[in-house]
Amino acid sequence: MHKNQLIIFVKAPLMGKAKTRLAADIGVVHAQRLYRAMTAQLLRNVTSDKWDTILAVTPGHWLGEIPTWNGLPQYPQVSGSLSPRLAQAFSSKGKTIVIGSDCPQITSADINQAFTAITPSRPVFGPANDGGFWLIGAIGPIKPDVFEIVRWSTQDALEDMAGNLGQTPYYLRTLTDVDDLEALKAVRKTKIRSPRRRAGSTP
Repeated sequence: MHKNQLIIFVKAPLMGKAKTRLAADIGVVHAQRLYRAMTAQLLRNVTSDKWDTILAVTPGHWLGEIPTWNGLPQYPQVSGSLSPRLAQAFSSKGKTIVIGSDCPQITSADINQAFTAITPSRPVFGPANDGGFWLIGAIGPIKPDVFEIVRWSTQDALEDMAGNLGQTPYYLRTLTDVDDLEALKAVRKTKIRSPRRRAGSTP
């Protein structure tokens, strides 16, 4: 039996390379420090012996070079848009969840809820308030073309991806990606709350 796997897309915290939009608001040094802290918090929040936690790292030559990531399996992300990277993540058998490192609010309860909700006919999404999503989960393998023709980085990304899967999803709570100063301020003001139910959200 295949153990459930949580794959986290992470960037090496290089000066001026991570959180570039946020860096434009708060400076590259502060943005780098913040990204390190956010990623460390996220890993503490979601790592569990109930599933395998795997890091998909970019740039690939930084595998094993970040001390706070040591002890977790790592593999290099393929190049290109989010489409080939998701296709790579969902190429193996079993329940797979993919998240990024932009939402420090994610908890192990969110991940557990997602794994519980996934069925062969029901994928799972964690909606972001900008129209994208902070989590996608399904049973693999999934054909790579399912991840094509998606308007990434727009308010239509979630709608496009859900439509490509062709099944009624289960939706988790809506969270905020920390991409800029406005989002950072919003997250700092928000306390972690219990997930709110949405239509079609009964596991």
